[in-house]
Amino acid sequence: MDKEIVNISEKECYLYVQPESKWLLIQPVDEHDLALLDKEVEMIQRFSGEVFSLIALKIDDWNRELTPWSAPPVFGKEPFGDGAAETLEFVIGHLMPMLRGKLADSSHCLLGGYSLAGLFSLWASYQTDAFEGVAAASPSVWYPEWMEYATGKKSYAKAVYLSLGDKEEKAKNPVMARVGNAIRRQEDMLREQGVSTILEWNPGNHFVDSEKRMAKGFAWLMNNMMTI
Repeated sequence: MDKEIVNISEKECYLYVQPESKWLLIQPVDEHDLALLDKEVEMIQRFSGEVFSLIALKIDDWNRELTPWSAPPVFGKEPFGDGAAETLEFVIGHLMPMLRGKLADSSHCLLGGYSLAGLFSLWASYQTDAFEGVAAASPSVWYPEWMEYATGKKSYAKAVYLSLGDKEEKAKNPVMARVGNAIRRQEDMLREQGVSTILEWNPGNHFVDSEKRMAKGFAWLMNNMMTI
């Protein structure tokens, strides 16, 4: 699939467009994700067998642009910000109309991301019904006050894919080690709300096979949502 790099409102975006797509995939990415993006797109094609278009939004300030409220540093010295609302507004107001204008069909829109981008995707599903499905691979559900926020709230998504590495909850950092119990609770809450949900465990820690984990998430959504 051909790749096009465009700047939209001074934000760098990577487009993989197939005009006949019925699926529109949106993913916030960092430099590490970008290096693996071609491989991820190939894997999505192989795992799903579907025709889709993907737009990757490059995030410049990972700790600020993807988090819904401020929080102190968990590792290193950089705190977290409250830029998620601004990022979501850009996705809905700019990315989706621009890409849908390139597609012949009215596409089903999926949002997904890895790590903090996975947390952002989950958070976005509580804000809007713009995304029919969410792929949250190794999402940062350890984030301070996240579980308190999500408890009792209803996700607008019809389907949510969750995954985690089987070594992630064994992290030495006590905050990040909460991720295992948190993602199990996240799965339970979504299921209780009637959201079609799967929690898939992958071998390894947080830094293993990120592109494969994302590809499996998007593919699962495309392969399962039409039966929901």
